Amino acid sequence: MGRGTLPPRRLRRLVRPMDDHAFRPGTSGGGDADLAALQAQLVVFARELGMLYHLERARSRELERAVRSVHETYLATMKALAQVVEAKDETTRGHLDRTQAYGLALARRIDPALADRPELAYGFFLHDIGKVGIPERILCKPGPLSEEEWDVMKTHPEIGAQIVEPIRFLGGATVVIRHHHERFDGRGYPAGLRGEEIPLPARIFAVADAFDAMTSDRPYRPARPVERALQELIGGRGTQFDPAVVEEFVSLVEEEGERLAAAVRAGSSSDGWSVDPTPGDLLGVGPP
Repeated sequence: MGRGTLPPRRLRRLVRPMDDHAFRPGTSGGGDADLAALQAQLVVFARELGMLYHLERARSRELERAVRSVHETYLATMKALAQVVEAKDETTRGHLDRTQAYGLALARRIDPALADRPELAYGFFLHDIGKVGIPERILCKPGPLSEEEWDVMKTHPEIGAQIVEPIRFLGGATVVIRHHHERFDGRGYPAGLRGEEIPLPARIFAVADAFDAMTSDRPYRPARPVERALQELIGGRGTQFDPAVVEEFVSLVEEEGERLAAAVRAGSSSDGWSVDPTPGDLLGVGPP
């Protein structure tokens, strides 16, 4: 029995009924004296309940702090793993934060309730965490990958999902991690899902991910202008991307492009993705 919890026998003693014969009209049960005794017992009982309530509240706060500490430790570990992968390739530096920012802005337009779920931000940031399991000779190869090497590279979504899935509060992030390389026409990987079989968070992220890739410098090409990147997204409607998601993203960039770009740049002085598991802090725009 926990500290501060009243033993059952004491509770029974506190609340045991008085002999109601004492309060019947015309009887000689002690009257006022018995009523005073009952009131005294009730005062003691109320005091004990108050003590019990405060003890339970204190234990609850301690448990919340412990759970929060565990969350932060897990998130910090996941963040470190994701950034290890990103650090291996200079050309993708900032990709995690930018795609998270684009993806969340797009999700808010499509489904605000979905955007308010913390695991969405987790999934966007951790989408490539599975690359930690890809050999560096493949991950950092400067030239084209062979067919066999591509087969290895295509395992990273499943590896990432297996890393994150056992962590219960991150479980919802796995749909992005596992399915962000699916294609709307069913020719993606790892599951070959088609159309709306692909979870909506993964369809949203696929567009944000492609946009950032096209508008970033790569060793084999310079960054494409925003207008051209949007045209390529439009060209991929119904094949690589969900047409409705592309339409919303194009509108987002056309209507809020300058503000979105400024928000992404504004985070450059911070240290990256917050490990705070509360939705309000997680859903801020991250740095580039």
